Amino acid sequence: MGKGVLALLINGGAENWSPSRWKARFDEVCGDRRVVLLPDPALDPADVHYAAVWKPKPGELATFGNLRVIFNLGAGVDALMADRSLPDVPLVRVAVDDLTDRMTEYVVLHVLLHHRQELYLRESQREKRWAPKYQWAAGALTVGIMGLGTLGAASARALRALGFRVIGWSRSEKQIDGIACFHGADGLDAFLRQTNILVCLLPLTPDTRHVLNRDLFAKLNRESPLGAPVIINAGRGGLQNEADILHALKDDTLGAASLDVYETEPLPASSPFWSHPKVVLTPHNAADTDADEISKYVARQIARFEAGGELENVVDRKRGY
Repeated sequence: MGKGVLALLINGGAENWSPSRWKARFDEVCGDRRVVLLPDPALDPADVHYAAVWKPKPGELATFGNLRVIFNLGAGVDALMADRSLPDVPLVRVAVDDLTDRMTEYVVLHVLLHHRQELYLRESQREKRWAPKYQWAAGALTVGIMGLGTLGAASARALRALGFRVIGWSRSEKQIDGIACFHGADGLDAFLRQTNILVCLLPLTPDTRHVLNRDLFAKLNRESPLGAPVIINAGRGGLQNEADILHALKDDTLGAASLDVYETEPLPASSPFWSHPKVVLTPHNAADTDADEISKYVARQIARFEAGGELENVVDRKRGY
């Protein structure tokens, strides 16, 4: 009997998510295993043992009766978890160094952007105005990171190395050397009261939907050289209440925002975020990961699984991540 088919189901328009590109990478690393890019009318659904997916439509995976493992090609699994017909097999999320490093780059870049007053300096450049302001040291600011998984912990360590005061919050208790960690509902307010720049890397679950709202913004610390708190969301679009962000920017509850994710993607041309002077936008590319690294990761996992080993980074469906 031949090896079970690995089916690729990828719905994405960005260059890095080109289905043909992913197919070529998986063909290279999967040896003699058949890799099929869906849809493929000639494929017998019973032959599919593994699926590597990105944003599949609800019900698309339910037709594979012999499916053994689903590999999600991105870090967030909320779209998959919302599919009530999702087969009851292990769901594995991506956790590779390349993804972690790229997210760390993004977080550090945007913390530094606000710390070094880049919005003001770029405005000065456009207006040909030579008017430098006092620049404080990194240690004058506290960066609070919501979500202390692999991505949050790596970002926390990198920011601390640059001299920022760094604290973190997570739903369950975590310990990171040199980082003051808060957890649970009881620790959230204390965490927010110290935070000048809030970085959100939480997974999207029913409990975290719209956690970035006006009530939370009002609890952030305002006693820093920034004058008003800043938020950076590189988690999921559903974490943020976008109307609340706009209102908070208008009345200076927030001083600025960096957003990589949105409730509707692609971001509609009608969104006020596009032209807002206090908002820095990126097109959900904070942690675009190289297809080579992810395809190798999936191939290794399949080989280990077929040899009787355990899968890594399996999603806890009750928690949603």
